[in-house]
Amino acid sequence: MANNSNQYQVKAKKHLGQHFLNDESVAQKIANTLSLQGYDSVLEIGPGMGVLTKYLLKKDTSTYVIEIDAESVRYLQSNYLNLAPRIIEQDFLKYDLNKVFNGKPFAIIGNFPYNISSQIVFKALEMREQIPEFSGMFQKEVAQRICSEEGSKVYGILSVLTQAFYKAEYLFTVPPNVFNPPPKVDSGVLRLTRKEHFKLPCNEKLFFKVVKQAFQQRRKTIRNSLKIFNLSDNLKANSIFGKRPEQLSVQEFIELTQLIESDL
Repeated sequence: MANNSNQYQVKAKKHLGQHFLNDESVAQKIANTLSLQGYDSVLEIGPGMGVLTKYLLKKDTSTYVIEIDAESVRYLQSNYLNLAPRIIEQDFLKYDLNKVFNGKPFAIIGNFPYNISSQIVFKALEMREQIPEFSGMFQKEVAQRICSEEGSKVYGILSVLTQAFYKAEYLFTVPPNVFNPPPKVDSGVLRLTRKEHFKLPCNEKLFFKVVKQAFQQRRKTIRNSLKIFNLSDNLKANSIFGKRPEQLSVQEFIELTQLIESDL
């Protein structure tokens, strides 16, 4: 089976640019990052040859996988017969997951393709009411960015928007030699646990717009980067407008949004 698996990996990695995890102990460690609290179903994104999947199937939850690569899907169907009815052959970023989960809560996990990992997080944020927990492996610098706090050079849009709704924990680093093919950088595993009070005390659509606009010109002060809102001079006199975006905590971005909302 190992040789057959390697053949599928070679085909799939050429199509997807994905690095397949080969180390069983790392796979098991990632599977164990989920608390399994507050949901009955887990969705693995990009299972490839199922190295992580096999450990998820041992958990007391219903495991689903979503995989865009047809070669990988056929491999999973042949080698994980009990999983076959829950294999979704679709693009995670484009697929309506409520066709499967019908509004019910589920967790997300995976060894995420580096080139779409941020997009995966943004889609999960859109579905935050259904996703109490999210864990998985990213390029290390992306995982660190998601978990970074204000004042850090890598603190940005992804950090603020994720941490507004989730507690973000950087768990451990994974070296390149446990992948086929080995990436040129380290990977990092994180866990996102949705906050008990994850509805913001401000207009959430405006919050997203404020955060994105502020970091588009991260070297400028908030006063200058948010000119598109045509705010009053009286409001812009507030000291928060003299700071740069990386200096603002998530809570301060919420307060900033409340101020802007009151002025519009």
